[in-house]
Amino acid sequence: MEAALSTTMSPSSNNNNGGTTSFAKTCFHGVNGISGIGIVSIPFALASGGWLSLIFLFIISMAACYTGLLIKRCMDKDSTIESLPDIGQRAFGDKGRLLVNIAMNCELYLVITGYLILEGDNLNKLISHFHVDIGGLRISGTQCFVLISALIILPTVWLEDLSKLLSYVSATGALASIIFLCSLLWNGAIDGTKLHSKCVLFNWKGVPAAVSLYAFCYSSHPVFPSLYTSMKNKHQFSNVLLVCFTLCTLVYAATAVLGYLMFGSEVQSEITLNLPKEKLSSKVAIYTTLVNPITKYALMLRPIVDATKSMLPSHYNKRPKLTHILISSILLFSTVVVALTLPFFGYLMSLVGALLSVSASFLVPCVCYLKISGTYGKLGCEMIINYSIVLIGVAIAGFGTYNSLLEIIRHLKL
Repeated sequence: MEAALSTTMSPSSNNNNGGTTSFAKTCFHGVNGISGIGIVSIPFALASGGWLSLIFLFIISMAACYTGLLIKRCMDKDSTIESLPDIGQRAFGDKGRLLVNIAMNCELYLVITGYLILEGDNLNKLISHFHVDIGGLRISGTQCFVLISALIILPTVWLEDLSKLLSYVSATGALASIIFLCSLLWNGAIDGTKLHSKCVLFNWKGVPAAVSLYAFCYSSHPVFPSLYTSMKNKHQFSNVLLVCFTLCTLVYAATAVLGYLMFGSEVQSEITLNLPKEKLSSKVAIYTTLVNPITKYALMLRPIVDATKSMLPSHYNKRPKLTHILISSILLFSTVVVALTLPFFGYLMSLVGALLSVSASFLVPCVCYLKISGTYGKLGCEMIINYSIVLIGVAIAGFGTYNSLLEIIRHLKL
């Protein structure tokens, strides 16, 4: 979902017009879009479901690639479609657009909340035993670092022109994932982290959490319309999807396997919290994890800010800069409150994956394509595949959401 900001931050050419982006550059942007903070929690996903749950990673990857192709087919049916909300509107009118926008913005909101949790946890890992006492009230290190991170991020959300930041961030996704994987490999092979023996073949009870986190890793579909319209040779888009999903799945799978081998069932929801902080490789992995959220937060928040401003009465637009600062600050503050109240990164991202990523990246493309193409009542291989993905998506959404909420509630009671 981190790539979804491109659909609102950068202009999209009309589907009728020829794009200018080459095959290689589109692949690069696609890989950057798919790569995200999911890589930090994917070893935990594998630990939750066991070795055999890797099968679900590959199934979800193939399904996500296929639904990306369905987005292309929807756009080919109607040249005015330029975004995922456009597809929702083309299929189901204004209600369809509204539902897609709600799913996308809710997902963005919870992801940037996860950024703050990630910052707090990893800074507390580097600077342990830190706390602040105010009038008999003790603020833990993690809570302090969430607040500090928010203060660092605050000036960036006030900016109205984020084009330079967008150019920088667009190149960081794949690079950060590769650095993170290499740091793990370095930690295990050179810095001497021993392989763990407590690994299980399959854990049925952990499957809902595992598949939800796997789905979260492939929540990049809102950016695909922009990638498609920008391509010079649009008939190559299917190959772009194949290359992007293959490369990202290999990186995700390698990270999951390596992390699970190193820490077994003791792997935490953020694998960086397992790494020995005195090792150089651990510091590289943690610093890589820390930098990305700070640079991406403002970009991820912008679509929510724009959507909020669009709902305000017109007289608020008389002072647009002040309105922008106030809305951005209030939204940032609200994510801080959520991060401090629900500081459970793994379960929160599992909830995002199950409820929102599945909706935007699996259910919406399938259901909208069936409606737009008119094939929903016709028997055939295509219909069977689409309905199968819908059924799997509904199952993940149901069981994954229930499991995530159950775990969040359980941890709140502790």
